[in-house]
Amino acid sequence: MTGEEIVQGVPMGRAPGCPFDPPPSLTEVRNRAPLARMRFPDGHVGWLATGHAEVRAILGDQRFSNRYELWHYPFPGMEHYPELPPAPVGDMTGIDAPEHTRFRKLLTGKFTVRRMRLLSDRVAEVAREYLDAMEKAGPGVDLLEAYAHPVPAVMICELLGVPYSDRASFLGHAAAINDVDLSEEERMTAYGQLQEYVASLVPAKRDAPTDDLFSDLTRSDLTDEELAGLGTFLLAAGLDTTANMLALGTYALLRNPEQWAVVRDEPEAAGAAVEELMRYLSIAHTGVRAALADVEVGGQVIRAGETVVLSVQAANRDPAKFDRPDELDVRRSAVGHVGFGHGIHQCLGQQLARVEMTVALPALARRFPTLRVAGEVSLRPEVQNIYGVQKLPVAW
Repeated sequence: MTGEEIVQGVPMGRAPGCPFDPPPSLTEVRNRAPLARMRFPDGHVGWLATGHAEVRAILGDQRFSNRYELWHYPFPGMEHYPELPPAPVGDMTGIDAPEHTRFRKLLTGKFTVRRMRLLSDRVAEVAREYLDAMEKAGPGVDLLEAYAHPVPAVMICELLGVPYSDRASFLGHAAAINDVDLSEEERMTAYGQLQEYVASLVPAKRDAPTDDLFSDLTRSDLTDEELAGLGTFLLAAGLDTTANMLALGTYALLRNPEQWAVVRDEPEAAGAAVEELMRYLSIAHTGVRAALADVEVGGQVIRAGETVVLSVQAANRDPAKFDRPDELDVRRSAVGHVGFGHGIHQCLGQQLARVEMTVALPALARRFPTLRVAGEVSLRPEVQNIYGVQKLPVAW
């Protein structure tokens, strides 16, 4: 691709029958130029990074900002707004240092590998509870509703200390935020209700702390507003991503029966299987950064003020990094994938997500070894920031 050629928007449109693969047009761009000029819906000419080396370099470089108000939005629908609003208080994905550093330091010690692995037994108990309910209900359930959503929902509620009596209401608001059948106004209303609920927890946790992460945070220097914002962010972030990985991951394994058999029959393969599914599916498929200075990446100079779209799904299928990148191979070493991001903004809850998936996927496969898709699978639109299934009917 020459310097004069410009990609017109983020390539979309997965090939029929290939729900797990990046759009062919996106792969074509990567094969021609792993860092290409791109025209945004509002007319801005920035960049599209699709190569693994380029995406990883940008993610790890603090000269690229996460601040929403500095971005040009890469998908249609926002081009008439003069600029995006700043991140809400507590939204760690939309801020830079020093704000981000302050929040991150408070939380990093709460999500260590050791602490999250201690939760394995509890994840197994929760998974068993919902598998029992599935078995009792009999064949013919939506796996997202019956298993993939509730397992991480219970775990994040317990970790953060959401009272049992409030969980149904909380989970209803959290689910509505990502419900594509609702209007943007309805989803924003649900987000506001979730914020209000978390804000109501703050004084209760300050007055009567319990053994949970949210109570721990009340002992920090965070204000009530920061506590409420950070709590909302953690509750929402800890649910939708893992739920979609469990559902879409199951769907991918069922479409590859030999891989399903490995997860079912070889407990020692569970960890590698999770990493490979993260690479292969790349549910958090697209990121955005804004250059704060002129930065050279892959022989190109990205100028200060230019927005860069980072295609995680293209990077994780880059043949320059991974052999046979379009094959799902749960025995491979997928070390180096960017499914959890990279750099200072790498997913804070990745160890929790790993534990949940490493326990819940094999448990499902062992309980229902003949699990199969039993109806039409509904997928999320590509323009949502988290890809996955909206409905996954299964039987056994």
